[in-house]
Amino acid sequence: MEYYRKLVWMKAVNQRNQAVLADKVKIASTFIKRLIGLLDRAYLNEGEGLIISPSNSIHMFFMRFAIDVLFLDKNGKVVAILRSFKPWKLSRIYFNAYSVIELPTGAIDKTGTQEGDFIKIS
Repeated sequence: MEYYRKLVWMKAVNQRNQAVLADKVKIASTFIKRLIGLLDRAYLNEGEGLIISPSNSIHMFFMRFAIDVLFLDKNGKVVAILRSFKPWKLSRIYFNAYSVIELPTGAIDKTGTQEGDFIKIS
């Protein structure tokens, strides 16, 4: 949990409908941060998220909860969506993806996010 307190909060917004996917987003861009990911968490609160970059696939080994997942290209375009992705699963590789946003289950449907939308991180 200490690792999350040291990072700066970012915001992820769907540009098509201005829906806020998360307003407490952390970025995991180093090897160690990407390796840890959400493994030290028991859940994600509404409004929280994690961006893993670079990444074009994820695994859920040792995770304790399901998440919603958006795969984005270098321009922030959603190229794939995984809803309620469960622990102990492995995603396929999305060759056109550059980063991943991990969100609480239900966040994608709640915000109406769909493939082709652009997500702005600020």
